[in-house]
Order: sequence, then C-alpha cells, then structure tokens
Amino acid sequence: MSRSLGIVADDVTGALMVAGYLEGGGIYCPVVFDPTAVVGGAPVIVGGTRTRTVPVTDALAELQRMADAFVSAGYARLAYKACATFDSTEYGNIGPAADFLADRQGLRPVLMSAGFPRYGTTVHQGYLFYRGRLVSESIKRFDPLTPMADPDLVRFLSLQTPHRIGLVAHATLRMGLPAAREAVDALAAERHGHVFFDTTDDGDVEIAAELAVARPCIVAASDPLIVAYAKRLAEGASADPMPPPCHAGGPGAVIVGTVGPVVLRQLSVFGAAYPVLTIDLLDPHGEQATIAAALDWATPLIGTRSFAISTATDQAGVERTQAALGPIAAARRAEHLLGSIAKGLHDRGVSRFVVAGGETSGAVISALGITSARAFPEGPLGTGFCAADGPRPLSLYLKPGKLGSDDILLQALEVMQP
Repeated sequence: MSRSLGIVADDVTGALMVAGYLEGGGIYCPVVFDPTAVVGGAPVIVGGTRTRTVPVTDALAELQRMADAFVSAGYARLAYKACATFDSTEYGNIGPAADFLADRQGLRPVLMSAGFPRYGTTVHQGYLFYRGRLVSESIKRFDPLTPMADPDLVRFLSLQTPHRIGLVAHATLRMGLPAAREAVDALAAERHGHVFFDTTDDGDVEIAAELAVARPCIVAASDPLIVAYAKRLAEGASADPMPPPCHAGGPGAVIVGTVGPVVLRQLSVFGAAYPVLTIDLLDPHGEQATIAAALDWATPLIGTRSFAISTATDQAGVERTQAALGPIAAARRAEHLLGSIAKGLHDRGVSRFVVAGGETSGAVISALGITSARAFPEGPLGTGFCAADGPRPLSLYLKPGKLGSDDILLQALEVMQP
C-alpha cells in the first residue's frame, strides 16, 4: 500500500499551516500553488488552491488539475483539506470535492472531520462550536462569503452531496479503535457515502487518524486529522533533502483583505506604530485609479517604514459594500485590488509581506506569480511563514483572518528579519 500523500488544501493559508506542522515534525513537505510546479520525492506534498468560495465546477476543475499532477508525480493517496470550521455554503464545495476524490479513487465511505481543539474549534454530536459557541452564534456568522448558519455539519454537508453521511460520535470514539472501526464498518454496510467524526478533543483526532491510515483512504478534513494522518504515513521517510529556508529581509508591507473584529483590532495596534491606508471598495474613481493611488501613497515609505494597506471594514461597511456589489463581487474586487497592489509593491522592492485572510493570501500569491514555497516549521507565532521560490528572495506570512494576537502584524514583520 503506497504511503505517499498528496494533500489538496482549499486555500493557501491552510496549505502552509499543514506544511508548517509537518516540517516541524521533521517531514519534508513542499507547498505548490501551481500544478506545473509539482515534483516527486517528498513523502507528503501540499497544494494550495483557491477552491473554497469559487463555483463548484471551477473548484472541481482546479482540484482535478492538482490531483492529476500529484498522481503523475507518484502520490498515490489523495486527501482534501478544508478549513477547521468547514467554511462553505449549501452549494459546495466540500461535499463535491469528497465525491470527486471518492469516485477517482474508487473508495467509499470517505472519512471526514472538522474542528481544531487547540484553537477552540470543536465538533460534538456533529455540531460545530467556535470558541465555545455554536458556529452559527459566533463571530463566524459575520463571514461575508461563508456565514455558516447551520452548526449541524451532517445536515449541512448533506445539502452538498447525494450520498448519505453517517456520524461517529465522541462517545463511540472514546471507546477506542475497535469500537470506532466497528461503527465505520456498520455505516459502510448501510451504504453511507461519507463518515463524519466528532472532534471533541485530540483523542477523537487520534482515533480517526488510525482508522484512516489503515486503509487506502481519502480524507476530507480539517488540519488536525490531515496532519495526524500524514505523520503516520510519513513515518520512517528519508531525511529532508533540502536546506531549511531563510527569510528574505528587506522592506516589509502588510496586506489585509479579511474583515471582522479580530483583524480590525490587529490593524488598530499596527496603526499605532506604522501608517495604514484603508481602501474603499466603492471608490468612484475606479479600480486602476485606486491601485495607482495606493502605490503612490506607499512608494515613499518603502525601505523607510513598514506600512499596511487594507480593505478591512466593520460590519456596517461590509453590508454597505455587499448591498452595492453583491458578496462575491465585493470579495473579488478586494482580492483584485490587493493582489495588484502587492505586485506593484514587490516591483518597487518590497520583499516581506504579511497577508491577512485566506482568499486575500491566494490573490497575493497569484498576483506575485509564486508557484511554490517552503513552509517554516511552527514557531512562537504558529504557522504561515514561508520562503517563496523565484529569482528574487521573498518571504511571506499568510494568516487566516480570525487568528492571532492583537499585535501579530507587528510581530510577524519582526520575525521575518533575517
């Protein structure tokens, strides 16, 4: 049974998070953002895609391209990594992705999980909790694209797939591996297409990982199960053939495209020390003028002071923008503006980028033409740091919008000093 694993992550911050945890465990795990950059040789490889919020057909096309590249490079096992809170809508894309890989691999049921107990995201009796509250009652309900109104993930995911979803609850997982295996076998006999595991604590994750590794299985999962699964598969792999990455140093900039109270506090702390430019997505001058004005504002600061450029706004601002443009169009405009600005900043000499927001991070990676990167192992600020391949040194810290201390933007720029 092949133990090589190709993981397709639904955004680039998730890809770097998984790779960082594995690199910290001594497992060489390159990250690619373009299927043409896939090469064999590593026990685990992660593809950072932008499949979370695009239409299902686009997401599946991108998933297929990355899966084809992985298999061609010798990665026989495939897994799909969603975020810990399974950010999605009733139309996709987690269920369709799991169905695609199941059909491709010829294997059902698919083992699935959400949650990340370390960060206060848990699943109990199939219900998703975020920092101690049902996800539908947490700050996640304000997410502009994936507000997660239904905390029952079995019911919610059932809207995305024609296949039945069974649940292995915490009480069964606490009974140990034999009981959990028996529960999965019973659900498979009842022709469930997917089996969803509770993630009430780390013990649930370990049992699910043991079940996953014992079969040629694919997983649609959040970070803890993917990491535990990959570590088991990579056990005994050869040592890292590549030297550890180094930060680029040089001028730094912060790009913020996510929204919500967490990042607004982070920007406020950053703004007490450095200049911050906030872009209005409804600026009547048009996108090209907005990009040019932002670059004119930033150019005198490059190499003299760090700075931030942001589209972040409060909930009233989000609602105003979405009323004018629609949720998807507003998000895509923010991504286009910030990606274009990041490219302009890089052309002007910026070599350290702190980027807040998964979709924004994907837009910046794409605009900068980065096809692959090496993740740094987990450090005091967690994961998300990487050194990008290319002719010019470039360091990035890509973080999910709702994670991090109030001063994390300041700390990240300091960490990226060589």
